[in-house]
Amino acid sequence: MASTLDIDGQQAALEAAVTQALEHARRAGADACEIGASVQQGMEINVRKGSVETLEMARDQGIGVTLYLGKRRASVSSSDASQTSLMDAVKRALDIARYTAEDPAAGLADPALLARELPDMGVHHPWTLAPDDGIELARRCEQGGLAVAGIDSSDGASLTTSEGVSVYGNSHGFLGATRASHHALSCMMIARDDAGMQRDHDYTVSCDPSHLRVPESVGRVAAEQAMARLGSRPMDTGRMPVIFTPNMARSLIGHLLNAIAGGAIFRESSFLCDAMGESLFPEWLSLGERPREYGAIASSAYDDEGVYTRDNDFIVDGRLASWMLSSYSARRLGLVTTGNSGGARNVRLQAPLTSHEALMANIERGVMVTELMGQGVNTVTGDYSRGAAGFLVEKGRIVAPVEEFTIAGNLRDMFGNLVGLGDDIDRRSSVHTGSWLIDDMMVAG
Repeated sequence: MASTLDIDGQQAALEAAVTQALEHARRAGADACEIGASVQQGMEINVRKGSVETLEMARDQGIGVTLYLGKRRASVSSSDASQTSLMDAVKRALDIARYTAEDPAAGLADPALLARELPDMGVHHPWTLAPDDGIELARRCEQGGLAVAGIDSSDGASLTTSEGVSVYGNSHGFLGATRASHHALSCMMIARDDAGMQRDHDYTVSCDPSHLRVPESVGRVAAEQAMARLGSRPMDTGRMPVIFTPNMARSLIGHLLNAIAGGAIFRESSFLCDAMGESLFPEWLSLGERPREYGAIASSAYDDEGVYTRDNDFIVDGRLASWMLSSYSARRLGLVTTGNSGGARNVRLQAPLTSHEALMANIERGVMVTELMGQGVNTVTGDYSRGAAGFLVEKGRIVAPVEEFTIAGNLRDMFGNLVGLGDDIDRRSSVHTGSWLIDDMMVAG
């Protein structure tokens, strides 16, 4: 952005507005209240074949008010974070709360669990980037791909950069502010041969722009991946080992986290409802979150209701060790919040790592999945069936690109049949993981 957000001024204004609105709610008769407010400013640039397709400068703001009358609860949101809007939202929430049913589990987080120390998490790194400079970076990204022999065209390159501040306060006296930034470069390249066309993409993302990869490398990787897919053929049907590349393995972790979320457990809508303490993975694997890891993309000193964040271990030596709980879901289950209102932050795996080549070495015949399609995942039953594309692996080597096949199984079986974790760790999101090798899945061409 040519000019960065006045982050100090915006934070001060939001804190003052939230504090005044909380006092207004108290005077108006609310028994308890919590308010979140945020402001974000950003720029997005899209180029294709060297020409600028879009250049957008955006400034977004929003508020969310949740108010309690006894055990009656009402929530109101708005895209206007002004003081007037906050006061109006409080009034509307009060009017709504009078008509809602009582919920014994409703209420703010336990004040004893609210964060008392709010250290800098190292996630705010504004980027003073003029539009012309951003356009040049996006063009360099695209040119890096177009320079690869055999590339037919580009679907474009994008640069996004943003920074913002969010403030959360409640009537227990908690008031916290989080500053964060997000920067990314991405590119989609197209390869073509006599048999048809293939496309693939790559990206780099960080809260610190100095940690982004060189633009040309993003385009080059996208191009090389697209070229590798040329000549894709159907996959034979059978049971075989499947390697999920890191970006695909991340989705499996997402299914696990959804299944152990408190809301799914108290609603009895998870295939893991009765699995606490049971073995889900091999004993060599543990999985948890590290929400206070300095500089990590999802780090925060408190969760979405002000509860202090702490390291949580959800899988210990292969066994399910903890649910992922907010205050509300914890009350529904008769437990204590784990500081996970808003989800898990900075998920990390602890396990022996194997090189990608070694993962493939013992595969007589299998498939490496690089793309997943469709929504065929049922976290109530654990049934899993998704369209896929990737590469046929025979005798430990990639022999051909394949597409238009389905992989199927049950998540519980898939977790238990994990036989290796790759050292090709992808750190481009809040979930860090390498490739997963899962034995004995059904593949249908």
